[in-house]
Amino acid sequence: MAKWKRKNSPKQLSYISVPSQIINPISSSSLQSLLDSPKKSSRNHNAFFFINGFFARHSKLLCFFTLLSLSFLGILMFVPFSPYPCAITLPNVSISSSYHLKSELGAISSYGHASKSELEAFSSENGREEEDEAGDSEFWKQPDGLGYRPCLDFNKEFKRESERIVKEKRKYLMVVVAGGLNQQRNQIVDAVVIARILGAALVVPILQVNVIWGDESEFGEIFDLEHFKRVLRDEVRVVSALPSTHLMTRPVEGSPPLHVTPAWIRSRYLKRLKREGVLLLRGLDSRLSKDLPPDLQKLRCKVAFHALKFAKPVEEIGNKIAERMRRNGPYIALHLRMEKDVWVRTGCLPGLQPQYDEIIYNERMQRPQLLTARSNMTYHQRKLAGLCPLNAMEVSRLLKALGASKSARIYWAGGQPLGGKEALLPIIREFPHFYNKEDLALPGELEPFRNKASLMAAIDYIVSDKSDVFMPSHGGNMGHALQGHRAYAGHKKYITPNKRQMLHYFMNSSLPEAEFNRIIKELHKDSLGQPELRTSKAQRDVTKYPVPECMCNDSHAPSFI
Repeated sequence: MAKWKRKNSPKQLSYISVPSQIINPISSSSLQSLLDSPKKSSRNHNAFFFINGFFARHSKLLCFFTLLSLSFLGILMFVPFSPYPCAITLPNVSISSSYHLKSELGAISSYGHASKSELEAFSSENGREEEDEAGDSEFWKQPDGLGYRPCLDFNKEFKRESERIVKEKRKYLMVVVAGGLNQQRNQIVDAVVIARILGAALVVPILQVNVIWGDESEFGEIFDLEHFKRVLRDEVRVVSALPSTHLMTRPVEGSPPLHVTPAWIRSRYLKRLKREGVLLLRGLDSRLSKDLPPDLQKLRCKVAFHALKFAKPVEEIGNKIAERMRRNGPYIALHLRMEKDVWVRTGCLPGLQPQYDEIIYNERMQRPQLLTARSNMTYHQRKLAGLCPLNAMEVSRLLKALGASKSARIYWAGGQPLGGKEALLPIIREFPHFYNKEDLALPGELEPFRNKASLMAAIDYIVSDKSDVFMPSHGGNMGHALQGHRAYAGHKKYITPNKRQMLHYFMNSSLPEAEFNRIIKELHKDSLGQPELRTSKAQRDVTKYPVPECMCNDSHAPSFI
């Protein structure tokens, strides 16, 4: 803790104890040399010979001073002193945010001003770490991956067919994908698979302008286009644009119904595609069946987990922010679904003041089409059925019950919640090391990505994927994508809140905390990211459950790198 001391003199000096992170860059040998090497002068040298000659002539005085010195040293042994040899005075320490105070390059930045509480949090953080490490080690423990690893070896027939298809220059598939980042990812994955089913070259997908956020980002701004082409070159040819021979062609247009099979795709489009040369598909979200032949499932995984790498500028800022979170130890990533449109669409209430409930109610009355499903259910029924996002209080209680300590570092992804900071206070009070990308970025770092929702979401995705523990407050495309990505990376810990069963206990105020914690841990023992077979999840996406089609635990099985 920073301590300010005053002296009873006209001049008041301010002293601050500097934490170890700031002085660590100075080596111990350097510090020792500073202490052991006082400045010398000829004046001090002459004084030494004078005193030496004086005591040589007065041996009794020498004995007296020796006894006096020993007595004084004995007294010093019982007098407490500061662990720091000297106080360090710093002029007007200024900090840009709580993050810069705690960890940015181990130094003090100069973009804003630290509050007293921030200084106290900073100086006491290290003191709590040893105690917390013992208390929450179980929380950071990773699930048993049962030896599963990526396994994307295509069969011989599929490979032979690939050699013919990648040379195709007569048939081209164009797709228009819509929605947010993770909806776009899902549709791009299916677009590659449909191109393969039709034996067509894929024109780089067109991203429709998002009607909610107005994001006009193109494929190459979000994803690494050359990497995308290179990774898929053995299965599907990807081209940046239609060749000149097809520019005047009027494309066949279509929008498949839900969950169509490869046979349906061929029977519906193949003959016309051969005749016209170009097929344009829209609205691919959930159009292709989740149950495909094994090689097409592997192709899905190859696109999702290998080909769709984010563009270099996005990767760089995402990695920087992840490194800043990692600098002080492991961290949790939360995807908080607490935005206004989420409350409206789910038919739920945010649990804040009545004025916010009224905002949601009025919006829903004016735009009933936004309510996505089960309009005959009341809010309370939806809540108990586990259909509502967790609010900040519930997220906080769940993390505490599962063993997260107060010193746990949390990165939160998602849009600004309805109610602003007030909506997040229950988490901040319990977990003060609570940051988003705005807190962690240096001034100007996020400017190239402003007003581009997909790029900002991509940064969240990178930081969340690199976390030690991930938990969404509600389902959704990002949560599903990260569940599959973390499974594919070796089953990194992923907490799936068991909302349907746990909320009854949340409402029981008479339940002792220890018993509450025991029950919550028991409810979640099988919801921590352990391997789950997709074959036991009917109609589930292989990019969410990559076992067994895309992962194997046979040490002799071939793998894709």
